[in-house]
Amino acid sequence: MLRALPVSPAVVLLTLFLAGPIGYCAYIAFTDLQLTGQAESSFVGLDNFREAFGDERFLNAVWLTLVFTFLSSIIGQNTLGLALATLMQRASKPVRTLTGAIVVTAWVLPEVVAGFLLYAFFRREGTLNAVLDALHLPSQNWLFTLPILAVSFANVWRGTAFSMLVYSAALNEIPKEITEAAEVDGASGWRRMWHITLPMIRRSIGTNLMLNTLQTLSVFGLIWVMTRGGPGNDSQTLPLFMYEQAFQKSMIGYGTAVALLLLLVGSLFSVVYMRLLRTEV
Repeated sequence: MLRALPVSPAVVLLTLFLAGPIGYCAYIAFTDLQLTGQAESSFVGLDNFREAFGDERFLNAVWLTLVFTFLSSIIGQNTLGLALATLMQRASKPVRTLTGAIVVTAWVLPEVVAGFLLYAFFRREGTLNAVLDALHLPSQNWLFTLPILAVSFANVWRGTAFSMLVYSAALNEIPKEITEAAEVDGASGWRRMWHITLPMIRRSIGTNLMLNTLQTLSVFGLIWVMTRGGPGNDSQTLPLFMYEQAFQKSMIGYGTAVALLLLLVGSLFSVVYMRLLRTEV
């Protein structure tokens, strides 16, 4: 009992500000609570969840959320962050400083500011098309023709710094004697990366993937500023669909049910990554 005393304040705070709101949201998800035009809410059981799984727009939002997460987090931020961390280990100090400053600046920008910058980059009269026109290459309205790819690129640009910092710290922990011995034995750079580096930083990879995935699943402001989920519903991920149902259509109960399903998706990803973290190298 005494051993638990030092952590009791943290447990109380987590219960009040984390478990409490989640429990209340779970209750609302089983009601027909609305923002307007309703005197009182009533318990509707699983009706909100049945409506969600029967709604093509919800299923489309689930699919786009998975595509957005896979492209921008699991592939984009994770791979590019590892590549930058590896290259910066061999770069000169001025190059490391300049590269780190550029990448971290994108990371510390407020999400709304980053969204406006990438909107200006991808819009029909934006920077990307200006460069393509100068090179006499075909241009297009990227936010209309390829919106989910555009917002995925934006999330990669903004969030790669975190992966780079995680992998830089992990790579610095690898004993130099191991890599030097592999070089003496004639192992190429790719073989050293595959057989030495990746196995030794597996736990960092799992941690980075888990944190990046959970953050990407909840991205709202970046997509809202760039496309508002459009055109149509072509870039409407679950957070935007949830916002539309809860606050634009005033269906708080249904929107909260969607939020719980998003929480479930994040939990499933977390379980996979936690199993990866338990695996010893």
